[in-house]
Amino acid sequence: MKILIVDDNIDFSSTLTDIIQGFGYECVAINAPLEAIDFMEKNHSEINLVLLDIEFGFGSKLNGLDLLNKFRKNYIHLPVVMISGKGTIETAVKATKLGAVNFIEKNIITKEKIRGVIESTFSNIEKRGEVKEIQKFLSDNGIIGSSQAILEVGDNIIRYGRTDLNVLITGETGTGKKLVAKAIHSISRRMRSEFITVDIPNIPKELFQSELFGHIKGSFSGATETKKGLFHEADKGTLFLDEIGDLSPDLQSNLLLPIEERYIRRVGATHSEAVDVRFISATDRDLFSMMKEGRFREQLYHRLRECEIFIPPLSSRKEDIPHIIDHYLASHNKEFYETKFFSPAAIAFLAEQKWPGNVRQLSSVIKVMLQTSLTEQIELSDVTKAMANRQFMYNNTNEKKFTNMQGNSLNRTLKEDLAEVDKIKIEQTLGQLHGNVSKSAAALGVSRETLHNKIRKYSINTQEFRNKSRT
Repeated sequence: MKILIVDDNIDFSSTLTDIIQGFGYECVAINAPLEAIDFMEKNHSEINLVLLDIEFGFGSKLNGLDLLNKFRKNYIHLPVVMISGKGTIETAVKATKLGAVNFIEKNIITKEKIRGVIESTFSNIEKRGEVKEIQKFLSDNGIIGSSQAILEVGDNIIRYGRTDLNVLITGETGTGKKLVAKAIHSISRRMRSEFITVDIPNIPKELFQSELFGHIKGSFSGATETKKGLFHEADKGTLFLDEIGDLSPDLQSNLLLPIEERYIRRVGATHSEAVDVRFISATDRDLFSMMKEGRFREQLYHRLRECEIFIPPLSSRKEDIPHIIDHYLASHNKEFYETKFFSPAAIAFLAEQKWPGNVRQLSSVIKVMLQTSLTEQIELSDVTKAMANRQFMYNNTNEKKFTNMQGNSLNRTLKEDLAEVDKIKIEQTLGQLHGNVSKSAAALGVSRETLHNKIRKYSINTQEFRNKSRT
C-alpha cells in the first residue's frame, strides 16, 4: 500500500512520513499543490490513499478542497483523508460532500489516530472490493441488486457453494430460488459436471422411483428397456430438488438413504450403485412447521438442510427494483435492437409496489410493457395500463384511476406524474387503514402534519375511507 502526503509544512510532512513508514506502508510527501497534481497524473495508479492538507501557503492559488475536487473527479475510487490545522465543522462538511472519506485535525493528531484512520480506510476499500465482486458474481448469474439483503445472499452462495454441503433454499415464490441453486453449482467443485433439476410437483407418484433412480428392463409394465434415473445424470454434479415441500410424506422416505449414503437402487435391480451427488433443495413452504406437524420427515429435513439460504421478498429490498428494471431493459434493447427507457415517474411507481409475485412478477410486467409500448419512452400511464390489464393487486377504485391515466403523459410534466403517484399511494394506504390519518402517516413514513397537507393538496376525502370500513 502506497500513501501520498500533500502538505506545505515540510517538518510535519517529514514526521508524518516517518510514522507511516513505521507502520509498514510506502509513503511519498509533496509540499506544493501543482506538484501534487503533476505527480498524480503520472503515478495515480500506484497510490492507494491521499492525506491532504486543507490550507496551503499564501503564494498558492489552490487549497486542499480544490485538490480534493480534482482528485475525486479524475481518480474516483481513490480515498482522500483531509488534514487541517484550522479545522471547522463547515470545512469538514464541505470536504465530506466533495468526497473525502475522513477529516482529522493536526492539533489532536496522534500516532494511534493516524494508524486508525489508515487501517479503517483500507478496510473499507477491501469491503467495497468484496461488494463489487459479489455484485458481479450475482449479476453474472442473473441475480440483480445491490441491497444489503441480496449481498448477504450472494455472500452465502459463495461461502456454501465452495463446500460440498447440502443447501436448502427458502423464500417466497418468484424470488429466484433456481437462479440461486445454479449460482451455487457454478462456484462449486462440481461446476463442470451436470446440474439436474427434479421438478417434484410434476413427477407422477407412480413413476417417482423410476424417474429418480432408473429401472431395469421388464421390472414393471412399460419398462421395455433399462433406464438411468436423474441421480445417474447428476453423478459428479448437482441434483436440484425443486419444490421439495410438495413431496408427499410416503415418498419422502425414498430419499433418506440415497441422500445419506449416496447409494441408489434402480427399480427391479438386486444391487445398489454408488453415486456422487451434491443436493440443493428449494421450497416456498415452511418445512420446519411441516416437520413439527408430521408432514415432512425430520430425518430428511436435517439431511437436506446442512445449511440454508433465505431469499428475501422483493418488498423488503425495494431499492433493488430500479436495478432489476435496468437489467431487463438492457436485455430487451439488445435483443430487439431498440433504445427504449422508462420515465422517472414510471420507475418510481414500479419501485413503490408490493410485488407479491416478487421478481418473476415484476419481470413479467416489465417484458409486457417493453414489447407492447409503441413509444421509445415508457410512461407512467403505460405502466398503470399494463398492470390493470394483467389484473394486478389493486382494488377496483384505484384500478379505474389507472385506466383513466392512459393518455400520453408527455402532455404532463414529471412533477404532475409524481404527484399522481403520490396521491394514489396515499389513497391506497388510507383505504387499507380505514381512513386513519395517524396510522397512515406512520405507514408512509411521514409526519401527521405532512400527510394532512398532502390530503388537502390532493383534495382527498378521508371520510370516504372511514365510511367504507363501516359497510
